[in-house]
Amino acid sequence: MRQFSADYLETTRQGMWEGSREALTDLDLAERESVLDVGCGTGVLTRVLRDECPGKVVGLDADPALLEAVDPPVVRGDATRLPFRDDSFDLVVCQALLINLPDPGVAVREFARVAADAVAVVEPDNSAVTVESTVDGEPALARQARERYLDGVETDVALGASAAGLLDDAGLDVVSTRRYDQVRRTGPPYSRAAIEAARRKATGEAIADDRAEILAGDASEADYDALRRKWRSLGRDVVEQMREEAYERTETVPFFVTVGRV
Repeated sequence: MRQFSADYLETTRQGMWEGSREALTDLDLAERESVLDVGCGTGVLTRVLRDECPGKVVGLDADPALLEAVDPPVVRGDATRLPFRDDSFDLVVCQALLINLPDPGVAVREFARVAADAVAVVEPDNSAVTVESTVDGEPALARQARERYLDGVETDVALGASAAGLLDDAGLDVVSTRRYDQVRRTGPPYSRAAIEAARRKATGEAIADDRAEILAGDASEADYDALRRKWRSLGRDVVEQMREEAYERTETVPFFVTVGRV
């Protein structure tokens, strides 16, 4: 399973569920007495579930460092071997977990085992991410970098829209799939995270972090070097616009909330 730092998770979940929560309607959260959030990370979805659910919401993650950011009750555990008996929770949920598992079907079958009523998976389609920017060329270059990266990733990071098949294979009756767009906006006044992101673009660190995945696909060393040069040039343009407080960027990540009944 791919692993991430707490800072990375908080940054990439910026703005998640700050707007409408209509996509969570079919989870029937107002009626739940017990919910398990699998792969809860730093608790972004856990906090939403606790806001909406009158019952107990338990966060579970394999990384104890991430669990430190989540209020109890929390449990350390593996999504593919959940430490609970059959039918332990009304509802079992995950967010952006299956895309990081080499065999997500194993996890979904575990969700179905410990769920007494329903399973919900909230997963993105990372191949459909869009970027708008005041820097000419950023949307196209971001798309190119994303395609290179996705080509070399071993897990299915674009499964969001097709997650219903996993639930069906696990013996669940699929109730619905709803789309929810996470919109991340950057503009003045710039946050520390935005300034750091600009610096990492200008130094090439943002691309260097993904070097292994890029080279695992069809890209050659020359392709990677060319992409990194373009990214650094782009980063310098971003920094310059930030100095003038003119830089604005909007990234939209489509998530799909798929619900199945036991």
